[in-house]
Amino acid sequence: MPESSQALAIAKALDAADPLAGFRDRFYLLPDTIYMDGNSLGLMAKDSETAILTALEQWKTLGIDGWMSAEPSWFTLGEQLGELMAPLVGAEADEVVATGTTTVNQHNLVSTFYVPDGPRRKIIATALDFPSDIYALQSQILSKGGNPARELIEIPSRDGRTIDEEDIVAAMTDEVALVMLPSGLYRSGQLLDIERIARAARERGIIAGFDCAHSAGAVPHYFDDWQVDFAFWCSYKYLNAGPGGVGALYVNRRHFGVRPGLSGWWGYAKERQFDMAHHWEGAPGAGAWQISTTPLFYGASLLGSLGLFAEAGVDALREKSLRLTTYLMDLVEETGMLEPAYGYAIGTPRADDRRGGHVAIEHAAAPAICRALKQRGIVPDFREPNVIRIAPVALYTRFEDVWLTVLALKAIIDTGEHMAMDQGRALVA
Repeated sequence: MPESSQALAIAKALDAADPLAGFRDRFYLLPDTIYMDGNSLGLMAKDSETAILTALEQWKTLGIDGWMSAEPSWFTLGEQLGELMAPLVGAEADEVVATGTTTVNQHNLVSTFYVPDGPRRKIIATALDFPSDIYALQSQILSKGGNPARELIEIPSRDGRTIDEEDIVAAMTDEVALVMLPSGLYRSGQLLDIERIARAARERGIIAGFDCAHSAGAVPHYFDDWQVDFAFWCSYKYLNAGPGGVGALYVNRRHFGVRPGLSGWWGYAKERQFDMAHHWEGAPGAGAWQISTTPLFYGASLLGSLGLFAEAGVDALREKSLRLTTYLMDLVEETGMLEPAYGYAIGTPRADDRRGGHVAIEHAAAPAICRALKQRGIVPDFREPNVIRIAPVALYTRFEDVWLTVLALKAIIDTGEHMAMDQGRALVA
């Protein structure tokens, strides 16, 4: 690694040449803090605050008339947010809607498209999935009279970090009814080849859906081109809508007209929703999968954040994200931190097309190192058993922040300061 003064100069030069640098000033940055946890909870955009305050004012001044007279209309907020998110995932406006929460949307979509038929009863997932996805799949199998121990296939990892698509495709037998996978693995950050998996499933008559919580807003997707059947994601990570923010879902238009597995009145045809009829008439697009009213203030927060994505462009954000994470991994290697004396390892694929928005730095003392980083004013994220997740978010992270983070990771081992920290993880890791 170059001398510290030279390395700092390089980082500052990269920041000076960054065409997206101005977006950083449009977020509330934590004082005296380097925030590297945007893959778990994004920071607040100033535009989101403005949008929330506007929604509060409209509620105060319009009352119930806000449903139709507010700007944007509360009545169609979910659809309008879907239209704004559609370019991020390569979809048409009516194929995306903001609604519910991530796991609720998963339940609704899986209950719709998981249709056990004769010997076709199995669902493919992976052994590295986020636990909530597995719990939901187990519940859905049980709700249709099945046995999760027999009918939920969790593709094992060959290395404990990643999943090989060859193993996924090999498991697509005549007994499989649904493939339900993450777009990116939450620990290692590996991106799965969605296009290949969706194509293989389609060729075998299997429905394919994806949890994109760890990629939406950081990685461009092309759901229509890839002919994905359905997908869902959250808005509180890279999309910066706030803790518990409204979820989103995608349904390919070839499935329009299918009745959602969990129907609710907010998914009814809008022009007749208040007829209060007892027969189902779903909205013509993905809006049919709405169950309940879009939460106004979280919707407003997302509205403010999505404006930044429209300005920056998802391709430009992805380009910077890849540069930041490559820079991070290069610095870790150049500092000698991969040598046995330091005990660090990189658990994230190096290839650009296999890497999401964060880097998994592995260490046996990861919980204690995370605490030491926080003591130094750097906010990482820990995931069992040994992963320090570092997420330099393109909208508000500087290359200098990455350099300072790597410097701190090295210094913590050099000084042994992590040895004085609690070795166990916090309740919220």
